[in-house]
Amino acid sequence: MHEISLVRNIFNTLEAEFPDDFDRIKTIHLKAGILSNVQPILMQNAFEAVLEDQPKYRHTSLEVNVVPVKIYCDDCHKETEVIQYKFVCSCGKPSRNVIQGDELLISKVDFTE
Repeated sequence: MHEISLVRNIFNTLEAEFPDDFDRIKTIHLKAGILSNVQPILMQNAFEAVLEDQPKYRHTSLEVNVVPVKIYCDDCHKETEVIQYKFVCSCGKPSRNVIQGDELLISKVDFTE
C-alpha cells in the first residue's frame, strides 16, 4: 500500500516546512489528479493508520480533492476536460498536453489559532 508512504512523506514535508507551527496544523488539503492513481478512500485509510502509529499527528485531519484531467490543444488553443480517458480536444484533435490531473500536492494547510 503505497499510500502509507505517501502520508508519511506528507507529514515529513510539513514538519520540515513548519517546524515551529507543526503542532498547530489542523487540516491538510491534498489535490490529487485522477492520473496520480491516488484513491481518496485509500489515502484516508492510510492517514488513519499513520495516526494510530504516530500519536503526535493525531491533531490533524486530511481532505483529498480529486481533480479531473485537462489537456491543452495546440491547434485551437483551448483547454478541454478529458472524459473517459479520451485525450481528444472539443475541436476533435487528439492531444498529449496534460495540464492538470497528474499531480499530487499539498494544496493548503489549515492551522488552529
